[in-house]
Amino acid sequence: MGDMTNSDFYTKNQSNEDNHAGGFGISLMELRALMEMRGTEAVVKIQEDYGGTEGLCQRLNTSPTEGLAGDATDLDKRKEVYGLNLIPPKKPKTFLQLVWEALQDVTLIILEIAALISLGLSFYQPPGEGSEVCGAAAAGAEDEGEAEAGWIEGAAILLSVACVVIVTAFNDWSKEKQFRGLQSRIEQEQKFQVVRGSQVIQLPVADILVGDIAQIKYGDLLPADGVLIQGNDLKIDESSLTGESDHVKKNADKDPMLLSGTHVMEGSGRMVVTAVGVNSQTGIIFTLLGAGEGEEEKKEKKVKKQDGAAAMEMQPLKSAEGGETDEKEKKKPNVSKKEKSVLQGKLTKLAVQIGKAGLVMSAITVIILVLYFAVDNFVLQERVWMTECTPIYIQYFVKFFIIGVTVLVVAVPEGLPLAVTISLAYSVKKMMKDNNLVRHLDACETMGNATAICSDKTGTLTTNRMTVVQCYVGDVHYKEIPDPGALSAKTLDTLVNSISINSAYTSKILPPDKEGGLPKQVGNKTECGLLGLILELKRDYQTIRNQIPEEKLYKVYTFNSVRKSMSTVIKLPDGSFRMYSKGASEIVLKKCSRIMSDVGEARVFRPRDRDEMVKKVIEPMACDGLRTICVAYRDFPADPEPNWEDENNILSDLTAICVVGIEDPVRPEVPDAILRCQRAGITVRMVTGDNINTARAIAIKCGIIQPGEDFLCIDGKEFNRRIRNEKGEVEQERIDKVWPKLRVLARSSPTDKHTLVKGIIDSTIGQRQVVAVTGDGTNDGPALKKADVGFAMGIAGTDVAKEASDIILTDDNFSSIVKAVMWGRNVYDSISKFLQFQLTVNVVAVIVAFTGACITQDSPLKAVQMLWVNLIMDTFASLALATEPPTESLLMRKPYGRDKALISSTMTKNILGHGIYQLVIIFTLLFAGEQIFDIDSGRHAPLHSPPSEHYTIIFNTFVMMQLFNEINARKIHGERNVFDGIFRNPIFCSIVFGTFAIQIVIVQFGGKPFSCSPLDLEKWMWCVFLGLGELVWGQVISTIPNSKLRFLRDAGRLTRKDEMPEDDQHEDQEEIDHAERELRRGQILWFRGLNRIQTQIRVVNAFRSSLYEGLEKPESRSSIHNFMTHPEFRIEDSTPNIPLIDDTDVDDEARKNLASQPTSPNKNNNAIDSGINLTTDTSKSAASSSPGSPLHSLETSL
Repeated sequence: MGDMTNSDFYTKNQSNEDNHAGGFGISLMELRALMEMRGTEAVVKIQEDYGGTEGLCQRLNTSPTEGLAGDATDLDKRKEVYGLNLIPPKKPKTFLQLVWEALQDVTLIILEIAALISLGLSFYQPPGEGSEVCGAAAAGAEDEGEAEAGWIEGAAILLSVACVVIVTAFNDWSKEKQFRGLQSRIEQEQKFQVVRGSQVIQLPVADILVGDIAQIKYGDLLPADGVLIQGNDLKIDESSLTGESDHVKKNADKDPMLLSGTHVMEGSGRMVVTAVGVNSQTGIIFTLLGAGEGEEEKKEKKVKKQDGAAAMEMQPLKSAEGGETDEKEKKKPNVSKKEKSVLQGKLTKLAVQIGKAGLVMSAITVIILVLYFAVDNFVLQERVWMTECTPIYIQYFVKFFIIGVTVLVVAVPEGLPLAVTISLAYSVKKMMKDNNLVRHLDACETMGNATAICSDKTGTLTTNRMTVVQCYVGDVHYKEIPDPGALSAKTLDTLVNSISINSAYTSKILPPDKEGGLPKQVGNKTECGLLGLILELKRDYQTIRNQIPEEKLYKVYTFNSVRKSMSTVIKLPDGSFRMYSKGASEIVLKKCSRIMSDVGEARVFRPRDRDEMVKKVIEPMACDGLRTICVAYRDFPADPEPNWEDENNILSDLTAICVVGIEDPVRPEVPDAILRCQRAGITVRMVTGDNINTARAIAIKCGIIQPGEDFLCIDGKEFNRRIRNEKGEVEQERIDKVWPKLRVLARSSPTDKHTLVKGIIDSTIGQRQVVAVTGDGTNDGPALKKADVGFAMGIAGTDVAKEASDIILTDDNFSSIVKAVMWGRNVYDSISKFLQFQLTVNVVAVIVAFTGACITQDSPLKAVQMLWVNLIMDTFASLALATEPPTESLLMRKPYGRDKALISSTMTKNILGHGIYQLVIIFTLLFAGEQIFDIDSGRHAPLHSPPSEHYTIIFNTFVMMQLFNEINARKIHGERNVFDGIFRNPIFCSIVFGTFAIQIVIVQFGGKPFSCSPLDLEKWMWCVFLGLGELVWGQVISTIPNSKLRFLRDAGRLTRKDEMPEDDQHEDQEEIDHAERELRRGQILWFRGLNRIQTQIRVVNAFRSSLYEGLEKPESRSSIHNFMTHPEFRIEDSTPNIPLIDDTDVDDEARKNLASQPTSPNKNNNAIDSGINLTTDTSKSAASSSPGSPLHSLETSL
């Protein structure tokens, strides 16, 4: 950051002397001072000092209409004087810093200390020759002059520690580098519209310079500071700078100051850029904060620069490092975006548990070894501790300590975080090719658990190329575009003017890029469709726009989600005003009182004409899947001038010109993608602003709804009526009645979308739903943030939506979401594969080291060998198994869900099965190996004795078994063919062969450091043969059906249920979702209260039947439900007793229904639903709801 401040200082000095020479009439410092001002004082300052915005533009040598000329020398001069639009990023960590971080791992530190002690002691020669006195301890130590080689073991441990550290550091470094690459790509993707040489062009944000004229519109994130030249109805959200949540109105004569990093929430306009990069308001804050920590927090608070958010996302990955870091974990603030991602939560817990187990094992190993040695030497052989023998004894103790640490090293799965990181980083890289730009790493894996997708219609399911295909004009409904001659001249003129003027001037149709292609639509696609209609009517919109440029527009009511229409007022030559309007047909037609007839005269348009038109014109269009837009106008007198702020009166009494039906064809690949989602157990729901008939027609084309299914298609109004109580509050159990069947939500507002997403996520029916949402508009921000995974549209999406999202779809295509699901599931599976492999090795290595050490006082696997095994199974295996490419078969199963154990019963079966095989082989070799192979026994070898063939065979066989088991680990769902698709993953093949080659080198030439003695071919063949046995044994294991192994289910679950309370309570309280905590408290209350409730319900029922003889059964269930959904009574999903409450209130007819309902996982909610739909929502009987009624008091007492 230092160099930047210098250059900054240099720019300041230079700008004061040079810039007038440079031909600019205003210096950098003056501009900075100007941008500090707000509101009216700024207006006054600009007027007085610079002669208004025109004067300001002149001093900056730019034209308010044509922008910068764009010649290179001028641009360079501007860069020199006013700086670039870049905020220098934080310096990345150097490789050495990363190495230092990797060294902080507790296990590694313990190993280093052990190795250093071992080294020190090996150089210590005991004085004198009286060493026989120390007994067995020294025997054989001097054999064959091998004592000098004592240092090798310590050195080898240090070397392998160095290996592990460098690999970890390199991984972190490449991850960081990849991330920066991704970062810069995100930044390059962000473009902004500026005017240069009177052409509107899209410019990367970094290339914007002071003096540029930028066009701003709804949904933009402002890239630089500027002064508004002209604006329509502009409202800005400045909360990122000021913390004020209210939107600030901007206009050229009251408050023209626009600041970088703020969001345009409404309207449009043009501004002249006055400060970029470090000199903009955002930049100044960055500079003040300086580099380092401040920046990180600031990034969180302010314009969430993706980098910051991403860096924060990465942290939980690191914290899973090994089991010992749980102390660190407690201190760490909770830095995840939403709750911790599913997988990370499960993995951290697992790593901690394994780590604890490993610690216990290693401690026991050391204690047993020390006691055995002491008892053997000083009690049984009754030796005395002699001072000159102390170093020798200490050497023994150090050896025991090293063995203990090795057990710990093997037990702790430090490969877990590595596997997660590699798998995620690899997936993210590959997902770029599949048009998914991942902004938050964990989103990638959450996507694999998705159970519901709420998708937009326009642009995601459809192509977003709007074309007008039908229109109703002059009392005739044309099924295709009419010939211009068929319309009266007056109607045609009004229509053409209305569309040309009353649409954003940024929307236009350009000639196609390549011969024979479709014309390019730029800007708002609906408007482009309407402009296309003008071109088809052989007229040109540009000439009209040239006659009435944007500056001459008198007032603009821009489109927003509340108005659902857009209107523009122009002043006619005679001083009167005309307003053109367009918008959703049912909304605009309600405001029309006249309509243009076939001769172009306005005639009266009564409500009953409107109803007829809706039936005859709008509904048939909508049923063809067309969006209907109504175009209208209204004339106002010059005197008195209307009150433009009184919107309701202005937007009424309109004259309809025509209604057009715009087709937005479904993307060809979408129906297939949706089918694949449904097969994968994911429900796709469409949430759109279109009218219900259009939405239903498109949903059928996409395959979201199949004829004959039991589903709901409702609009926003009906949705709100169903989910809100009398007070207008949203109630969770009302949402629970709606969402399971809801497939299409039409005419929905952004709040509806947010309510729906929140409702599905908070629902307690079945398992916790994981919801993905797509959005492109600014108003989708809240829903994208609330969802488990938010997808923003890369092309049509506004900056605000991208800011709130987790993944950006660079091609705006729904089928890319399916790819994301595939990658997400693949990540989950890769981690499971790795776990299955790693835990097998862990179990075996720990047991072997432990029992070996206890029975023979020496671990059959030496420290260095253990570290090599650790390297194979951690680093290499995580690389090999985490980079498996996804296959289509991933989409053929249901999502795992949040509460499924990480280790499935099949995996437990594999782990135990292979563990047993390996242990049998190794113990056979350990205790009978010398007879089988006819070699010297390696057991009870004295200190520093040369490596024995016996132990080398054990080590080699062990590694061979791991290698072949790695191939077994490729499949975790009990598939037979483990070689399936193995050559599609070159990394896997190269790692397996590479490991094999290194193993040969270690065994044949490793010698003393690796405690290996070379083996001949026959023994090698035996080792490989025993390894191959793994593959055969794998087939045997997969033949055993899981159902035979009841205990396995509990084994898998063990890791989840038993440790939950103790683990989670100490770990960050925040990590448990609030609802979860309520749930635990609730469960106890729930079970305790259940019996009482049942008796009370019986009382209520008896009471009711006597009360309502002959009356219809009332809907009293809502109040019972109410009491159930108070947080204390949140029901755990698995309680089988829920139906008790439902059934008691549902009439017999519904009971029959319940019984006959199919219970496929996708329809698991029908059972509850069918009961609900029988009782009408509105007819709450008076007795049940009036507070005075005896029934009510009884229920409240519940």
